[in-house]
Amino acid sequence: MTIELLQETAAGTAPRAAVKPVPILLTVRELNLGGIERDVTQIALNIDRTRFAPHVASYRSEGMRLEELRAAGVPLLHLPVTSLKSPSAVSAALGLRRYIREHGIGLVHAYDSSAVFAAPIARALGVPAVLTSTLGHRSLLDARTRRLVRWTDRIVDAVVVNCEAMRRHMIDEEHAPEERIEFCYNGVDTSVFYPRARRPERGSDVAFVIGAVCVLRPEKSIDLLQEAFARARHLRPGMKLRIVGSGPELAKLQANSRRLEIQDDCEFVPATRQVAELLRGFDIYVSSSRSEAFSNTILEAMASGCCVVGSRVGGTPELIGEERGLLFEAGDAADLAARLAALVQNEPQRRALGRRAAEFAGKMFTIEIAAKRMAEIYEMILLRKAVR
Repeated sequence: MTIELLQETAAGTAPRAAVKPVPILLTVRELNLGGIERDVTQIALNIDRTRFAPHVASYRSEGMRLEELRAAGVPLLHLPVTSLKSPSAVSAALGLRRYIREHGIGLVHAYDSSAVFAAPIARALGVPAVLTSTLGHRSLLDARTRRLVRWTDRIVDAVVVNCEAMRRHMIDEEHAPEERIEFCYNGVDTSVFYPRARRPERGSDVAFVIGAVCVLRPEKSIDLLQEAFARARHLRPGMKLRIVGSGPELAKLQANSRRLEIQDDCEFVPATRQVAELLRGFDIYVSSSRSEAFSNTILEAMASGCCVVGSRVGGTPELIGEERGLLFEAGDAADLAARLAALVQNEPQRRALGRRAAEFAGKMFTIEIAAKRMAEIYEMILLRKAVR
């Protein structure tokens, strides 16, 4: 429905024929490698175009996801915000105001701390619906940004979370009103992420691969994974640790591989579009994060048929449970090494866990399900505002 149709329905009058889908603006700081950027992109590409016309705004005018959106014809807005105190913020604010008015934006959804910039402007302009997302633990934000994001909780219509752990975080630690929290799991594109039809027979020249895919940031604790791999690699000749991703921790992790004397077996692969094919080559996928919400890469690994091991943080226990992978205590290299050792030596268990994970992801967490749920949230908020 358009906003007008929603209002007419709420008023009890006979709705006119549908005119145009509601223009919506999704905002994010950048459109490159991270999970949040992927979430914005997937919703923009997959939301029902008969109901919503997506636009995407970002602080940076480059990145892998931006190229995907541009190729799909999604309208893009560059907001050159370098600091909220800089002159660039003023010009960006004027640009955002002009864009919202020119395109008749009916809903603004800020997916990250871009909420601090976009939400008050949208609210001041009378945009019918303003939403934010909390897709990661806010302890990862600096103190000032966290205070400002908390302030936006009070002015928006809803905060969208992607797992029960984030819902509890918002209620118990951020003291957000429970009635303003909406729930939408992430989704995975199963046309891209799917199991290999049949794994080749493992010969002496085929490496056993333990892998991880992430932006190389401190909270991902890849150094812990390296430590656990160093303890377990003697169990299988030729075993490899493959770390896929780019980020500020790369040099430190390369040095750590030398310290642990695993440099010959620890491979670093820069961030790439070929993640799906790499995942299908993993025997075990590991998420060693000390902070996580509902991990996109775990979900993609599951959909690809990987046997998954994850730290017991955030939404990871919700996702892999007890039957679709193994959990270890966050920060405990010995515990992770023990889980790896058990799986390295038990091929039937690895295959069973990978099979169940792929079935679960394909049934419960497709991108189509996520896009449908997000559309329901948008329409519900618009209708609620129309009734008011």
